[in-house]
Amino acid sequence: MGRIEERLAALGITLPNPPAPIASYVPFTLAPGGLVHISGQVSRAADGDHLGRLGDGLDLAQGQAAARVCALNLLAQLRAACGGELDRVERVLKLNGFVNVAPDFGAIPQVMNGCSDLMVEVLGEAGRHARSAVGVANLPMGFAVEVDGVFLIRA
Repeated sequence: MGRIEERLAALGITLPNPPAPIASYVPFTLAPGGLVHISGQVSRAADGDHLGRLGDGLDLAQGQAAARVCALNLLAQLRAACGGELDRVERVLKLNGFVNVAPDFGAIPQVMNGCSDLMVEVLGEAGRHARSAVGVANLPMGFAVEVDGVFLIRA
């Protein structure tokens, strides 16, 4: 068991199986130099999907929980991209978060902290990243949050 897998176990986190794409795309692509681009991961969890709109039925804590689920799904895809070896991860470079919001909901960055904080919790300094957080009028199938990312891994 690698260092990152040990950290996950110590935190009581079990990564899900990498979610299958829900449309016509691949879950991730590998680029020269060890860049991994992971497609948007929605707030789909084994114990139930996080659906709805922040500020219209969902509160900040629920949004952060949904963003955390996206982070778990990103890590599951990243593990697959690394051939099962998360210790190959050198850095989270950029996360792009999309939050399903009511027009007057403004705590979009705080929602995305649910994802960002988990990356740092699991990966330490390598989990610190650049980020965008955008409120949107709707997400596929009514999901509350979707996050994609760019990662650097050892080749």
